[in-house]
Amino acid sequence: MKKIILTIASILMIISVNAQIQQLAGPRIGMTFISEGSTADFLHKGIDYVTEDGKTYKLGETGSAFTTQYGWQWESRFADGGGEVVGIVEWVALVAGMEQGKFLPSLTSVIGARTANGFEAGVGPSLSLSGVGMVFAIGKNFKSGSLNMPVNLVFMPGKDTDGSWYNEIDDSYNDYTYSSGARISLMVGFNLSK
Repeated sequence: MKKIILTIASILMIISVNAQIQQLAGPRIGMTFISEGSTADFLHKGIDYVTEDGKTYKLGETGSAFTTQYGWQWESRFADGGGEVVGIVEWVALVAGMEQGKFLPSLTSVIGARTANGFEAGVGPSLSLSGVGMVFAIGKNFKSGSLNMPVNLVFMPGKDTDGSWYNEIDDSYNDYTYSSGARISLMVGFNLSK
């Protein structure tokens, strides 16, 4: 009997805690600047760096690139003690490059804080085709009734990589050093309580 009462009490406490966490979800769209590197090369040329005539390309030679992003954001607010600052955790799934016929998915998790007047900042990991990196975000959440309209500026440093690749045309290995390219994004969207 004691175990049953403890189990029921535990379940009620978990339900009570989950009921106090506000969860929001909504679409995100934005524009991203990508500095020179492999990601910009992919947007400009695709993934081939050796042509039929044997000419090789230097990684990052295509320069910087712009791309659009489209996706969905899930947000949970926690640590809301009724004060001026609320803790937030966001998950953002995005796809970039669609305007160029490319598919560049990413999944980002950000933990941060939002003030009562809507200013927010956060940091977290991002997983994309170029690897794993950290994102740093600042922004402002504009509110109209129960509608939230976040506007965020996001920075992700480029990832530096060294390696080599085999050139079948001249039967040689070529060393390379490149960066995936730093990214700066301006993201907007809206969300409502779930």
